[in-house]
Amino acid sequence: MAEARADEPAKTGRGKRRMPRDLARWGGLARVTDPSWWKRHRWFLAVLALGTALRALAMLGYRPALWFPDSYTYVVTVFRPRPDLVRPAGYSMFVKLLEPFHSFGMVAVTQHLLGLATGVLIYRVARRAPRWVATLATVPVLLDAYQVELEHLLVSDTLFMFLVVAAVALCVTERRATVVAIGLLLAAATLTRTVGQPLIVLFAAWFVLRRRVGLAGVLVAAALVPVAAYGGWFYATYQRVGLVGANGAFLYARTMSFADCAKMEPPPDLRVLCDPRPPERRPPSQEYLWGKESPLVQLPGITFTKVNDDLAGRFAMLAITRQPLDYAASVLTELGRTFTWGRPVYPDPEIYGYYQFPVQEPGPPGRYPAQVGADYAKLYEQGAIGTKIVEPYAGWLRAYQGMARLPGLVLLGALLVPPLAAVARRRRVGRLAGAPAWLVPWSAAVVLLVTPAAAAEFDYRYVLPAVPLACMAAALSTRPDVLRQPGDDNEFGNDIPPNVRL
Repeated sequence: MAEARADEPAKTGRGKRRMPRDLARWGGLARVTDPSWWKRHRWFLAVLALGTALRALAMLGYRPALWFPDSYTYVVTVFRPRPDLVRPAGYSMFVKLLEPFHSFGMVAVTQHLLGLATGVLIYRVARRAPRWVATLATVPVLLDAYQVELEHLLVSDTLFMFLVVAAVALCVTERRATVVAIGLLLAAATLTRTVGQPLIVLFAAWFVLRRRVGLAGVLVAAALVPVAAYGGWFYATYQRVGLVGANGAFLYARTMSFADCAKMEPPPDLRVLCDPRPPERRPPSQEYLWGKESPLVQLPGITFTKVNDDLAGRFAMLAITRQPLDYAASVLTELGRTFTWGRPVYPDPEIYGYYQFPVQEPGPPGRYPAQVGADYAKLYEQGAIGTKIVEPYAGWLRAYQGMARLPGLVLLGALLVPPLAAVARRRRVGRLAGAPAWLVPWSAAVVLLVTPAAAAEFDYRYVLPAVPLACMAAALSTRPDVLRQPGDDNEFGNDIPPNVRL
């Protein structure tokens, strides 16, 4: 009997033909027109519809978008394409792609669509968990008021979140082309926020753990080519190695929450960075980067020159090595702010206020660099850039934000579910071979929470990109995971036969 061609529909009983499995599986067009499909996914579709309505309210209530201090720096890079010393240019390139629309409203719409797409990806990856669990995993990203507000801010976090979640979702296969896509997504995430760098190592370690060393090499190569190209651009601009020029300064600011020069005994050239005040009387870490009274800011030249950044980095490393327990305690304190039930004001009322839907229309930027960015923003918008608050939509969102948010303790619970489920499963069925499917999103969530606490300081907007990963991991841990064997085409080593319709 002649074998059927791979690109021909496979025959079924009664002479009927069906689509090839890959097309039927990934296309899904026929399923969407099937009423039973809508019935099976009705709860997720209801959550998705509510999330869409919330984002529509944001667009109606706060036009065209909300501004953050970092926003103006990103806009400057749009018109002056060059690496920034503090932030990589990935988000600026994203905004540049939307420049033909001459609308920051379009940027906000695109970010809201990325937020909705993130929810869809979570549901897609977790769909073989119980459907109510998969739906519940999407609720924080789709319905959390602070997530909606973050998407409406002109900052890089929503783009970063989507890129990382998309990379995790692509881990469902191990085809070489897919691994290349994962590497490119991680490179884009790294060039959007530098906290993405350790994720490249994490994803490569996942493939090594799965005994796919060759695929790990492909992933690293795909990720490092764009990152190295950007590093070359940065070096050509500043004659410095790296992606940004502020790592030492940020780590210095981080260590000033505990650094004691009496214990450190720094050499004379580092003593200029000491703060004589006891740690409990010092301002938040960010003030050592931007505050006029900061010893680092008072040094000659701009804060982020190579000389100043190297000096700050040396001071920070001395503080960490001479006071390792104080550093560890400080990191745990900052990390602990993630898991509180309430939402206390931190690091200061000004920054905290940017994460609330405002009652009054924000005023123009005060600092000179932001004013330069505002001038470029008017060119981008081809008009005024102020945020217009429109009632009653804005009021409805503010009322919703007062009620609907993910408490930190719930996030902690989501992070604890996978390891606890693994322990319970091991006791029930004995030793489990291989790495479970939830390990990648869970590890990525932990990295995204710990890294800012260790290298900068706690900030509410740094937490939100880790939330969908934690929820995805919790959902995946509710079903048995089996390692994929060579030639097995199931996702994440699913133990469900491929011919079973879900």
